[in-house]
Amino acid sequence: MPHTPTTTALRGCLLSFKGNPFTCPPEEALWVEEDGLLIMQNGKITHCGPYTQTHQFLPANCPVTHYPDSLISAGFIDTHVHYPQLPVIASWGDELLAWLQHYVFPAESRFADKTFASATAKAFLTELLRNGTTTAAVYCTVHSHSVDAFFEESARLGTRMIAGKVLMDRNAPTALQDTAQQGYADSAALIARWHGNGRQLYAVTPRFALTSTPEQLELAGTLFNSQPGLFMQTHLSETQQECAEVKRLFPNATSYLDVYDKAGLVGPRALFGHGIHLHEQDFQHCHTTGCMLAHCPTSNLFLGSGLFKLFDAKGPHRPVRVGLGTDVGAGTSLSLLATMGEAYKVSALANGPKLHALQAFWLATAGAAQSLHLSHKIGTLAVGMEADLCVLNPKATPLLAQRSQSIADTLFALMILGDDRCIEATWVNGHCVYQQPHKGL
Repeated sequence: MPHTPTTTALRGCLLSFKGNPFTCPPEEALWVEEDGLLIMQNGKITHCGPYTQTHQFLPANCPVTHYPDSLISAGFIDTHVHYPQLPVIASWGDELLAWLQHYVFPAESRFADKTFASATAKAFLTELLRNGTTTAAVYCTVHSHSVDAFFEESARLGTRMIAGKVLMDRNAPTALQDTAQQGYADSAALIARWHGNGRQLYAVTPRFALTSTPEQLELAGTLFNSQPGLFMQTHLSETQQECAEVKRLFPNATSYLDVYDKAGLVGPRALFGHGIHLHEQDFQHCHTTGCMLAHCPTSNLFLGSGLFKLFDAKGPHRPVRVGLGTDVGAGTSLSLLATMGEAYKVSALANGPKLHALQAFWLATAGAAQSLHLSHKIGTLAVGMEADLCVLNPKATPLLAQRSQSIADTLFALMILGDDRCIEATWVNGHCVYQQPHKGL
């Protein structure tokens, strides 16, 4: 959709982060302006503060959208999700490897049809925006046009997205395999076409070590290191069975993470999905190299893969960058509110500290942006930041209306009881791209 360089503004309770709630008391990390004003121009926030002080900067005739009973936050950031799996969400789950064979690979085969890929990309991005997610790190399929379909729709909407063509040259159906050289050539062409094109960013995307030969992983590493700002995404230590198979295929590696490290795939902007079965040495290496782990609690619970050790990963002596991922289709919702709620339950089951609401919302906004090395662009409400916003209705359901008290209490209720009904509106690049339809009684 074309975006004109008009000025827009939002008034309401502004909610953002000025600190890291894993390293300071959570309430001290939060910034709240109960009657605030955001002014946006050309996709950027130009003014942000109390309405009484900021309204003087409103241009004449600038429309102000008022959300008097809502919370205005930076848009949610999903750090690990597969758009081609949308058609198989909620498929009865065996363990991971069998589930891939039974559901995911057949679903991804349908993306040989560009028309189908385009329709699914549109449905997927519509669903993300309906859930308040404005940026995501997205897996496409082995087909180059699945990436084109995704980025074309993202560009039309004006969203900042990270995505890439899946690389698989073994242990997958023949129709879904490329070769090491073909995967390299296809990815290089897609990088040239899309990386840094408007708000689109490219991620070199070997699916995981089981489906890529050492040659393909090494070529993926060459691509990842070929120019500044590229991302890399793959899976890491999701299940015990997967870890055992990786050890068999790569006997000279000291760990699953070492497989990727030897190929040049570990470093800043390297995103590893799941990371459940990691040890202290792995966490230390993640910390040192600046890579990120995507915590996907709904998926991990659905497939019975295990419990991510969030507070071990965020240990203050060597904190690892962590974001939240919906995963889908093993994940059960594209809602990051629901994902935060499941992350809380995982923390409770892991017998460690329980996840605080402000920590969860930080992981879905400012913390994710920091983990992606994009905190200078997205994740917080501040002058100069890109104008991607999520407007939350804390009384969207009768049950939630009973629970609105302090900000922290309200946010906890939202992440435990909330879903897409709580997304009052989603703004991208300074424009409203989703508005909750209100139905009469």
